[in-house]
Amino acid sequence: MIIGHLPAGYLAATVGLDRANVAPAERRWLLGAALAGSVAPDLDILAFYTVGGDVHHHAYPTHWPMLWLAVTVVSAGIALLVRRPLGVRLAFTFGAATLLHLALDSIAGAVQWGAPFSDRALTLVEVPARFESWVTSMVLHWTFAVEVALWIAAGFVFLRRRRRSRT
Repeated sequence: MIIGHLPAGYLAATVGLDRANVAPAERRWLLGAALAGSVAPDLDILAFYTVGGDVHHHAYPTHWPMLWLAVTVVSAGIALLVRRPLGVRLAFTFGAATLLHLALDSIAGAVQWGAPFSDRALTLVEVPARFESWVTSMVLHWTFAVEVALWIAAGFVFLRRRRRSRT
């Protein structure tokens, strides 16, 4: 997935927050946590392009689901110890968004769901390298329509929520 993570995080957060009936001030924090979590696993791209290497960025630890589960549990545990209920909700929101990111990456990209204990990568759909550029191959593959649909849905939800808040 190239461009679909942020709108997916927005959609998941807005649906979840609407159902939870969260106060507006808390809602902003939780939406921010969801948006940050929805792109956090791709922080490895900075290392991928600066340090380089022959390893695909999905093999970096930031694309290991168990890393994000551990981060979520530890941060929620700390928030519990210091009695910060919002911190617990922020930790779980961020963690859920990182797992959503990895699930979306699994559609057309390899994710090592068992890492670091297994290096077996799972992919739902193989995107053939039909063009010289991998980006062109991805954008012209039918799975890219999922990403476009996420942006359209997120835009629709955003505009509908904005229109509703004005009335």
